Amino acid sequence: MTITFDDFLKVDIRVGRIVRAEPFPEARKPAYRLWIDFGPEIGEKKSSAQITKHYTLDELVGRQILAVVNFPPRQIGPMKSEVLTLGVPDEDGEVVLIGPGHDVPLGGRLY
Repeated sequence: MTITFDDFLKVDIRVGRIVRAEPFPEARKPAYRLWIDFGPEIGEKKSSAQITKHYTLDELVGRQILAVVNFPPRQIGPMKSEVLTLGVPDEDGEVVLIGPGHDVPLGGRLY
């Protein structure tokens, strides 16, 4: 399906920094709870991410990632996920996070 550039602009993808990460044992598939700071305009948001294969909790804190910030919140078990953390599958279908190659200001919009 082809979309227009205006359709693309409706998806608000921003850079954030993971400031806290915890196990999420209540999730159906192995996942972590993430708290992500998107800077003063958007603030801190929560997300559930199935990224346990490639990442430990300790290495996630401080990492910059990309996330969709304008989807409606989604209930995942006892948690309301407020943003969609973005990743791509590796050769086994496990999630690899997407983030900037250099440290950039929080809240920057993908274009």
